[in-house]
Amino acid sequence: EIGGQLHRVHNPINNYLGLKARNGKELLDSFSVDVDDAGFDLWRGTEIESIDLRAKRISLRSGEQLQSIAIILATGVRPRTLNIPGEKEFAGKGIIESATRDREQFAGEDVCVIGGGDAAVENALLLAEVCPTVTLVHRRRKLRARREFVERLQPNHAVTVFTESVVTRIIGSDRVEAVEILRKDGLKPFQLAVRGVLIRIGVEPNTDLFREQLELDRQGYVAVNSEQETTVSMVFAAGDVSN
Repeated sequence: EIGGQLHRVHNPINNYLGLKARNGKELLDSFSVDVDDAGFDLWRGTEIESIDLRAKRISLRSGEQLQSIAIILATGVRPRTLNIPGEKEFAGKGIIESATRDREQFAGEDVCVIGGGDAAVENALLLAEVCPTVTLVHRRRKLRARREFVERLQPNHAVTVFTESVVTRIIGSDRVEAVEILRKDGLKPFQLAVRGVLIRIGVEPNTDLFREQLELDRQGYVAVNSEQETTVSMVFAAGDVSN
């Protein structure tokens, strides 16, 4: 499917000029009308084997090759993962994708939110409206979320914050039953019983296909100038994959 991150936005979108939508899918439907009207070829389910940016050549898994005079890289970003045991195994079995969409499903349950930025704190506050306890785990000493979010956390008795801590394992049988937490001042991890885990530790750019061929910034995003030009002639980058 086209649409990227719009499929992960489950709350109303009120800040896109000229359009309001109940969620990302509704905004995508509005965009799709213009995509259809443009009349260009849209290839879905097409896997790219490799890209030669200087030669402007794209090789597909099927064996076909595409040749062009210019390329626009618009591969976006993906959610950063913890890469810990249980993270993949419990997808859809206690791993919460969105507090906006899923919180009624976890009403009355104890949950854990991992992260320290705006998205993590906002989701923790939403879950605290329906969950008896919400444990927020952040690896750094201070939360990175904006001040107004952090100020709302402090008087909320449902939320417990563990800073300088990491979740090392998600535990369960058929679904999530606990998380294993290691604190910086602890000698060994301890287990916390929860029924849901929401991971919000930021995003990372989808640059794996071409990262050795052009300049990236320190975070791995494609470096562009004010014309969206990359360091390779006639190769441009747009959207979240660019800096």
